[in-house]
Amino acid sequence: MSTHNTDLYNEDLAPTTAAHRTWGTYNYIALWFSMSMEVTTYMLASSLIAGGMNWKQAVATILLGNLIVLIPMLLNAHAGAKYGIPFPVLVRASFGLRGANIPALLRAIVACGWFGIQSWIGGQSIAAMLNVLWPVTAHIPAVLWACFLGFWLLNMIVVWRGVESIRFLQSFSAPFLLIMSLILLAWVVHKAGGFGPMLSAPSSFHTTRAFLHFFFPMLTAMVGYWATLSLNIPDFTRYAKSQESQIIGQAFGLPVAMTLYSFIGIACTSASTVVFGEPIWSPITLLGRFHQPLVAFLALISILIATLNVNIGANVVSPSNDFSNLAPRLISFRTGGLITGFLGLAMMPWKLMSSFGTYIFGWLVGYSGLLGPVAGIMVVDYFFIRGTQLDINSLYHRGGPYEYSSGINPRAIAALICGVVVALIGLFVPSLHWLYDYAWFVGFGTSGLIYRALMKRVVIIANPSQLATTGIERGRA
Repeated sequence: MSTHNTDLYNEDLAPTTAAHRTWGTYNYIALWFSMSMEVTTYMLASSLIAGGMNWKQAVATILLGNLIVLIPMLLNAHAGAKYGIPFPVLVRASFGLRGANIPALLRAIVACGWFGIQSWIGGQSIAAMLNVLWPVTAHIPAVLWACFLGFWLLNMIVVWRGVESIRFLQSFSAPFLLIMSLILLAWVVHKAGGFGPMLSAPSSFHTTRAFLHFFFPMLTAMVGYWATLSLNIPDFTRYAKSQESQIIGQAFGLPVAMTLYSFIGIACTSASTVVFGEPIWSPITLLGRFHQPLVAFLALISILIATLNVNIGANVVSPSNDFSNLAPRLISFRTGGLITGFLGLAMMPWKLMSSFGTYIFGWLVGYSGLLGPVAGIMVVDYFFIRGTQLDINSLYHRGGPYEYSSGINPRAIAALICGVVVALIGLFVPSLHWLYDYAWFVGFGTSGLIYRALMKRVVIIANPSQLATTGIERGRA
């Protein structure tokens, strides 16, 4: 790249070169298996059983939700693989060079919350392992907090080593996690007396209306679970060897990994009902009930590795780039990762995970209403307005076609605000609560349609050098 604006550029935000394009199909499959096989996925699935679904309804809901979110995932991934740019740079095309900080910060704040949640779960896993080895520690509250902070520090060390350590960690751990998960499933099947007793529980919904009343918010939660990564997936696909490798890897990895591991969560939760008389949605709590030291220890080790994988892959890469985008000269990927870690602590994850209702209907559905509108604007802008054509050089320079009004596209901001308001208004107006149940879908559609309408009068020119001779207002990208 030629001379670039240092307020918009650093090495972490720069387009990847051929030397950086090292991720093949297997790496993307491994990425999804490693990020899917972790405790929050298990809890997402187990909450369906705890809420009253039978296993078939739960599996179908999970599969449908992940097939839906795969669509914006692949659409937003395209630009990353084609141009080698991360999410905060891609979003400059629609929101403007400065306006891009708004959706980037929304995504970053949600990621910080997830980072805190995963760190809390990892700390619980370490504490549970200590309880297996030294039962007396179960009665010392300080042990849990020490384990939590210790796991948080481990995440910071991986962040400091950089993104390639993520690819290495995921490549070897994905097969191990799959094997350990299947061993855990076989063990609980044996304890419950086979699949029959585990999966024979009927649905607690006696009418279609009652089922749908629970189904749609849960479907929104399924989509919302990966609404974060559906935005910043370019942060990963910018390292793809080809479009084909990332498309095949994701199209196979996401639905298969999520459905497989969710089934394990569903089966284990059903087993807890058979063995203990109540559904236990936390695998850490469930493992503590069996009192089998060797099995519990190995299972908790696998939980710990899975949690580290997903925390770094899904909850550090994106916010690190997003915070770096605020001040590229001052904030590197490493510094952004450290900011993420400290904000994750400040968001008190122990409260976000206090119950499955808070986790599903408060956290997942709530933030989906913030991120769905961003996804709608990004997809409409890249595919329907620009036809996948971007001027990469201008994404790093002030005064070009992405300058809009002082670096901010007011049309994108207006569409974003409208989408968020419509998606979340149900929280404050009881008669419109049904809009909140569909928060991601409502926000995606509302913002996408409004943005398309507002941009109709904007002339899109692929070559910004033509601006000088056409008389079109600068900023009309």
